[in-house]
Amino acid sequence: MTDHATTPEPAAKEKVDISVPASARIWNYWLGGKDNYPVDEAAGDAYAGAYPGIVTIARSSRAYLRRSIRHLVDVEGVRQFLDVGTGLPTADNTHQVAQRSAPEARIVYVDNDPLVLAHARALLHSSSEGATSYVDASLYEPELILEAAAETLDLSRPTALILSGILGHVGDYDQARDIVRRLLAGLPSGSYLDINDGSRGTDPHYERAQDAYNDTGAVPYFLRPIDRITAFFEGLELVEPGIVSVPLWRPDDTAEGEPKAIGQHGGVGRKP
Repeated sequence: MTDHATTPEPAAKEKVDISVPASARIWNYWLGGKDNYPVDEAAGDAYAGAYPGIVTIARSSRAYLRRSIRHLVDVEGVRQFLDVGTGLPTADNTHQVAQRSAPEARIVYVDNDPLVLAHARALLHSSSEGATSYVDASLYEPELILEAAAETLDLSRPTALILSGILGHVGDYDQARDIVRRLLAGLPSGSYLDINDGSRGTDPHYERAQDAYNDTGAVPYFLRPIDRITAFFEGLELVEPGIVSVPLWRPDDTAEGEPKAIGQHGGVGRKP
């Protein structure tokens, strides 16, 4: 069992139901983090027992996030990031990757999990040249998110919207597309959308394991066909190589062996 090294603020801890596994804490556990509870570890172990590849998916998703942020900073010149559904802090968070190349980068994290927000405020510190802030809001409140983000970001300037592993929690596909559309509507031309999410059509073993997890009563996560993930980028200019399995998106020299497709797809698109 992991050692839970960091403790949330008492007020936040009172709001956390540790009798039910939470996806953010399970994901943190798979990434090797310590901000989770025994109920999350048990759920994570049960899932990995049924489908060991889930750990690879979690870590590949994180590696993709690092690469895409580096590309946005180093190649596209982005200096502002809106990371919605950020999850629990772990190694190489968005602001750390961005500010490593551009110390002046400004990042807003958004989540409405009290444990996530408590740990984020305690652990995520900006460079002195840039800024990092945290918004307590639901994914279902795009206009509220944009209004709060504008206190830290200049939304008249290009901004990267990051939705990493979050849209699968929105069961209604049309609603998920509407959320993306409304968030992008508040960002100017030259902004970017960066998505990676669980996908159907690559690994049936993963699909069965996820369906079984959803049937346990935990907060469900819905895998989507690749064409539906691609449709989130409608009207945007896709950055090469387009929407692909995340290990295949601009793999770097640190990858071990030849990258292989997994049930997690994503990409980056520019708002004209």
